[in-house]
Amino acid sequence: MDLSQLLFTGVAQGCIYGLIALGFVLIYKATEMVNFAQGDLMMIGAFVAFTLIAGLGLPYWLGLLGAVLVLAAAGYLLDVVLLRPLSGQPAFAVVILTISLGFVLRAVAGVVWGHNPVSFATPFSGKLLTVGPAMIAQENVAIIFGTLLLCGLLYLFFRHTRVGVAMQAVAQNQLAAYYMGIPVKRLSSTIWAISAAVAAVAGVLMAPVALIEPQMGFLGIKAFAAAVIGGFGSLPGALLGGLIVGLGEQFAGAWLGQGFKEATAYLLMLTVLVMRPGGLLAQVRRKKV
Repeated sequence: MDLSQLLFTGVAQGCIYGLIALGFVLIYKATEMVNFAQGDLMMIGAFVAFTLIAGLGLPYWLGLLGAVLVLAAAGYLLDVVLLRPLSGQPAFAVVILTISLGFVLRAVAGVVWGHNPVSFATPFSGKLLTVGPAMIAQENVAIIFGTLLLCGLLYLFFRHTRVGVAMQAVAQNQLAAYYMGIPVKRLSSTIWAISAAVAAVAGVLMAPVALIEPQMGFLGIKAFAAAVIGGFGSLPGALLGGLIVGLGEQFAGAWLGQGFKEATAYLLMLTVLVMRPGGLLAQVRRKKV
């Protein structure tokens, strides 16, 4: 694999990590919780899209939209039913709950869809794009453009809508937002819905390049490392961390072997934690009380 192909593949993989990491950061900024089931929500989103597209025969774009809506509803209910009752409890309780939820989601996926890897056809499957001397799979191009489009939509949402601005206020200071009349609980649930929807997009984009199976949710661990590398409170940092991990894995795999590729995300995370504990784009902020 030449340099240009390594770069494209690394950027595409990094976009997937970045999208999952975005989910981690969105929830953490709004609720100061860490959802360790984020990767498993991505896996469920991919399976839902598989059911809609390969099972029910819906067009790819309708399957993508359906998976996003189903996961958004699931994320909202997850906060209302499971997370909201833990309000005021130690963060450790939420960590244990979301780790347990990940195991449950993997078990449910195994029962419903089985443990054999599956896939579905996309408009990009089996097509190549010539970029100079390199032949780039269109699936990777779709991942990159899909990530850019989603990030642009999220930027517009948070900057130019009342709900988005209110969510930023909740992320800054929940108590102050509550006293200003902002429905903090409802907006927190909406953040969980958006985070799950982003995970669904990541799962659908990833499906053409990696077979769908229950264990693919463990990809969330590498995405967590990407969020830490970029700075856990920074949305641009999540994408930057994802790109660093994706590119690092590709070059480590090509130059050092598969064993180093699998360890790259964690080695990079340890390096960043030693040199810059807050992450590359960490923002030091003090909350006003």
